[in-house]
Amino acid sequence: MSKFVRKFVLLAVSLVTVMGVVAHATPSKAAKTVVTWFVGLGTGTNEQQIDVQNKVVENFNKSHDDIELKINIAASNQAAPAALGTLIASGNAPDIVGPVGFSGANLFSGQWLDLGPLVEKSKYDMKQFPESLVNLYMEDGKLVGIPFAVFPGLIYVNKDLFDEAGLEYPPAKFDDAKTGVSKYKLDGKEVDWDWDTVAEISKRLTVDANGKDATDAAFDPTKIEQFGFIHQWDTIRSDFSTFGGAPVVDASGKVAIPENWRDEAKWMKAMLWDNHSMPSATYSASDLLKPHEFGSGKVAMARVMLWYTCCLADMKANWDLGVMPSYKGQVYAPTDADTFRVHKDTKNPDAAFTVLSYLLGDAALDLLKTYGGYPARPDLQDQLIKAFSEKYPSVKNWDLVAPSLNFTAAPGHEANFPNFNKGQLRFNDFRTMLYGDTGKDMDVDKELDKLQEDLQKIVEEEPAPMPTEAPPTAEATEAQ
Repeated sequence: MSKFVRKFVLLAVSLVTVMGVVAHATPSKAAKTVVTWFVGLGTGTNEQQIDVQNKVVENFNKSHDDIELKINIAASNQAAPAALGTLIASGNAPDIVGPVGFSGANLFSGQWLDLGPLVEKSKYDMKQFPESLVNLYMEDGKLVGIPFAVFPGLIYVNKDLFDEAGLEYPPAKFDDAKTGVSKYKLDGKEVDWDWDTVAEISKRLTVDANGKDATDAAFDPTKIEQFGFIHQWDTIRSDFSTFGGAPVVDASGKVAIPENWRDEAKWMKAMLWDNHSMPSATYSASDLLKPHEFGSGKVAMARVMLWYTCCLADMKANWDLGVMPSYKGQVYAPTDADTFRVHKDTKNPDAAFTVLSYLLGDAALDLLKTYGGYPARPDLQDQLIKAFSEKYPSVKNWDLVAPSLNFTAAPGHEANFPNFNKGQLRFNDFRTMLYGDTGKDMDVDKELDKLQEDLQKIVEEEPAPMPTEAPPTAEATEAQ
């Protein structure tokens, strides 16, 4: 073998050896951590929302080399509980579920991860949210959610009906930053804007076919053509919470209907059957109040959540917003709230929290717009209010929405308790009795005692199992 050939062979061997060492020393590219996102337990299943959500997934994956986000969208909101239950029961629980409100999340009680340690580890800024709002997501000392889309309770005001009655509009701001108590001018005197004041002006705003209001001895409650007030489109627990939030079950497992809830139930009975200034179930179902009570233009004030704004595009009357009234020197605003939950069995909690932070962060505005939610994040609120202002030019008081969150009633009106769904149905039975003709002669305390007794039995029953079988139409669709 010639010297040249020997040198070439030695060089080749050396090169192969070096390449082998380099190849051995260079690690292969790490596989991405997969995080799954289940949609449908709340909103998110209509076509427009699906497109936006898929774009969020695409943008996340483009911006993250170490995590791959996959989305699983249920066929419908109705099918979602069974679809999710099946995934959990089979050991394939998604990492993230949402957006979802409390009622949907409560179907899967005990399934949600405590986010507290991850919030602390990542230094996620929780101080940007009012403490009362964060408290909605505290369950047994654990943080199970971070505020995202919120809908505080407000007073919707028909300004035309107030003008006809010669009454001042409800206050447009909270006078006391701590209690929320505001003042109202009635008959030339300054009074607290509380539920007693609401009751008084509601009588003046309730009018029969002969033009008599509910303060007139000649008023005919069988021929009412205009009402002063309504608690609209909500549960009785939400109505109760306007006088203060309370747990259904205390730490010892006992159910107690608190005094503030009893006061509110008696207030409602008086409004319905003594003052006749709030529509009963019969009136609410009548042609008079179509398409819906406040939207009919025949109700002067409605206490309802902010999401109701979506239903007023065709309302001809001039309307605006007012602050919540106070009870015993404190304002309480029941608040609906949707967010994303992390499943307790996630194998990748850090990666799941990275995705969660993205949904609540960079993707938040696009998602809030498609979900129709008001941002819990203060830095996003002005952008949504601008859109509201353009759509509803008669509304001037949008700036009271954010401060209302400072008075969120907690525990919330959808706070979980054992056998939640069955218990909620029993609460609804009480509401049906109060608003129906049976409410006229109702002994409120007696019926609340019966409610308390029945709820105690319900919470002590064997918990209802979560749904685990999806019907044929409930197959989840996966979008990559």
